[in-house]
Amino acid sequence: MAGSMNYRLLGRSGLRVSPLCLGVMMFGDHTAETEAAAIVDSAREAGINFVDTADAYGNGASERMLGKLIAADRERWIVATKVANQVGNLPNDRGSSLGWLMRECDNSLQRLGTGWIDLYYLHKDDADTPMEETVAGLDHLMRAGKVRYWGLSNFRGYRIAEMVATCKAMGVRPPIACQPCYNLMDRTAEVEVIPASVAGGLGAVPYSPLARGVLTAKYQPGAAPPSDTRAGRNDRRIMQTEFRPESVAIAKQLADYAASQGTSPAHLALGWVLNNAQVTSVIAGPRTLAQWQGYLDGMQRPFTAADEAFMGKLVPTGHASTPGYTDPAYPVTGRTARVA
Repeated sequence: MAGSMNYRLLGRSGLRVSPLCLGVMMFGDHTAETEAAAIVDSAREAGINFVDTADAYGNGASERMLGKLIAADRERWIVATKVANQVGNLPNDRGSSLGWLMRECDNSLQRLGTGWIDLYYLHKDDADTPMEETVAGLDHLMRAGKVRYWGLSNFRGYRIAEMVATCKAMGVRPPIACQPCYNLMDRTAEVEVIPASVAGGLGAVPYSPLARGVLTAKYQPGAAPPSDTRAGRNDRRIMQTEFRPESVAIAKQLADYAASQGTSPAHLALGWVLNNAQVTSVIAGPRTLAQWQGYLDGMQRPFTAADEAFMGKLVPTGHASTPGYTDPAYPVTGRTARVA
């Protein structure tokens, strides 16, 4: 099926990636190797060439399992991994300092069982490290052939612009990809992050298109979440982010509309993200083969103008479903009280 895949150039580069990226955060932690192998085989058959992991996923288990599953045809895959989150007990086992970039890149290469990383993301903005030091470290990794391209994840718009300007000033190849959270329940990336990415030559590769499962309409307004779900397990990140009463209520509206169109809310949610012409690829993070097949099926359904019109009214452009919502992991920093 690779011949029919509509590969897209990623940012201002010559790298072509599939519009659906296989996210393997669950591999080695919640997804056993047999199931993971079936997912990778399905992605390969569908022509998917883009896969996303991180050093922190499963304490390195995701990278190890992915590396094993793609070892036989490593060169066909565009492998993205990430660095910056805390992964050890020492004070420098995190961030984007030159020293940590050198060490952790080698660790990721070893876990992945590969000689190079196609796309190396800074998983989050490390405000404690001078940007020039981070850029110098990434330049060293690229010159050494360990990293081919790099990108930014969970960066604010002005920091994306600052990073691109720093690269230009230092004569270093700039980032080519930006990975923000972006879905129908959280459209805040439309305000600055996606426009800043496009202006700087970065391709947008959003994660969480289904709002950590809320947009599948598995949760019902006013009801306790099923015990076998992330919200039912009281997963910290979903409870901080997408599991909000407003989002659950909107997901129910989407499900009713999907039923009227003979499709599923998950297919519509995926199609909505991909219908943004400023998005290059979207990360799908399945736990099971059935979930992965659902993403592939969603790609096959044409997204219509009627879908865009209906869904565009559910949450205002540039806003989250809950008025005043801010992700506590990325607090707003534009006010420092003189008197508190």
